[in-house]
Amino acid sequence: MEIKGTIKLIMETVKYDSGFYKREFVLTTDGKYPQDIKFQAVKEKADSLDDFEPGDDVAVSFDLRGNEYKERYYVDLNAWKLDLLRKGASKVTEPAEPVASEGDLPF
Repeated sequence: MEIKGTIKLIMETVKYDSGFYKREFVLTTDGKYPQDIKFQAVKEKADSLDDFEPGDDVAVSFDLRGNEYKERYYVDLNAWKLDLLRKGASKVTEPAEPVASEGDLPF
């Protein structure tokens, strides 16, 4: 499956004693009713998130993963590929529109 949107948040990597590690991120979808959707990237895919930052527009390829634990069911969205569509706005803000001086006022 694939979905496009803007990265809202990239969380820290979580490492387990077994050597397994994962990193979660939140994608905000486009459209009339935007949704914030949490994905996880595991192992070396988690490392690839270092190339992205909040504000980047991306296409995320992912699989659905489900499991049962103590009679409760869980679903994870496992991202296995991220493609950069557009780099987010730079951290330097653009200057605001110039403010008219008193001599430029229309009244």
